[in-house]
Amino acid sequence: MRIGHRRPDRRGVDPERPTPSQRRTPIANARDLALACARVADAKKAENIVVLDIKSFVFLTDYFVVASGRNRKQLQAIADEILRTARQSGLNYHHVEGYQGGTWICVDLGDVVCHLFQAELREFYELESLWSEAKKVRWSSAPTRKAPKRAAAAGA
Repeated sequence: MRIGHRRPDRRGVDPERPTPSQRRTPIANARDLALACARVADAKKAENIVVLDIKSFVFLTDYFVVASGRNRKQLQAIADEILRTARQSGLNYHHVEGYQGGTWICVDLGDVVCHLFQAELREFYELESLWSEAKKVRWSSAPTRKAPKRAAAAGA
C-alpha cells in the first residue's frame, strides 16, 4: 500500500470520498462561500457568527467570517468542516493558522477568511470593532431557495 493512501473500510467505502448525500453544490462566488462557512460554523454550534463584507477596505480578501467557540476541540471541528466544505466544492485553502493552539484559528480561503475564536480572545481583539465600517451580511442557517415560478393565472 502507498504511504499516505487510505484504504477503504470493510464495507468498501473510501473515508475521504464524500457519499452522494455529503456532496454539495459548487460554490459560485465569495459571498456564497462566506455564507457557507457561516452555516458550517452554525451547524457545529458556533456562537455569535458575523459575516463582514470588507472588499471595499481590503484588496486581499472580500469577506470575514467571525465566530466563537467554547473550546479548542470545537474550534478545530469547525475549521475541519469549513475545509471539508471548501474541498468538496473544488476550492483549495491558502493557509490555516493557530489550529494546534485552538484559541484563535484563522482559515484563509482566499476571498474569505474565517476567524474562529474562543470567547475571551474574541472580546480582547474585537475584530468587529476594528472593521466597524464594514457592512454586516445577513445570513440564515439554511440556504434560501427561490420559490418555483407559479403558472400564469387560468385563462391567460
